[in-house]
Amino acid sequence: MITDNPGQLTFAIPKGRILDEALPVMARAGVEPEAAFHDKANRALSFGTNRADMRLIRVRAFDVATFVAHGAAQVGIVGSDVIEEFDYADLYAPVDLDIGHCRLSVAKLADDHAPQGSSSHLRVATKYPSLTRRHFERQGIQAECVKLNGAMELAPVLGLARQIVDLVSTGRTLKDNGLVETSKIIDISARLIVNRAALKKDPRVADLVNAFRTEMQAQKARGEAA
Repeated sequence: MITDNPGQLTFAIPKGRILDEALPVMARAGVEPEAAFHDKANRALSFGTNRADMRLIRVRAFDVATFVAHGAAQVGIVGSDVIEEFDYADLYAPVDLDIGHCRLSVAKLADDHAPQGSSSHLRVATKYPSLTRRHFERQGIQAECVKLNGAMELAPVLGLARQIVDLVSTGRTLKDNGLVETSKIIDISARLIVNRAALKKDPRVADLVNAFRTEMQAQKARGEAA
């Protein structure tokens, strides 16, 4: 673990599904964590990198956006679902990293045959209340959002909410819990995010954006040549 250094850049990365895909992209853009980062038993949240002027912090995905938006971190990687949910004015997402692909979707019990618009009010379990409300408002439906951070599929089964809004990749978890996907809200991929103020005043942030942008262009070229 590294000590505090006011001159260091702080790069926020998410725990969970995106991280394994993000690390190779980061390495090709010139950012690699210290060896201790890869120790599964290590519970530290802050790590050094191959750059003396940069540290990594490993936090929850929603917190990545908060740290970067408020300037506590200058750069981060997070899913576009988080960016859309919070819509921070000080957050800029200049590079689509083409990883972490999934979708945010509405789902309900497979044996729930009531039509979507049969009521002007609907209770929905989700960790994305803002996106959920906006989605249903466009259909003229008032969504009462019950905030859950996990086990979303249990909500319709136990009568907590008739529908859920959650991330879907293969759809296997929905099927295993007796639910079906009824509509897609947005497609999702991981993005490089930066603090707007940091981008303007620190050339290292702009250099990082260019490094990641160059890597994504090279990746696209490799794919086209394959």
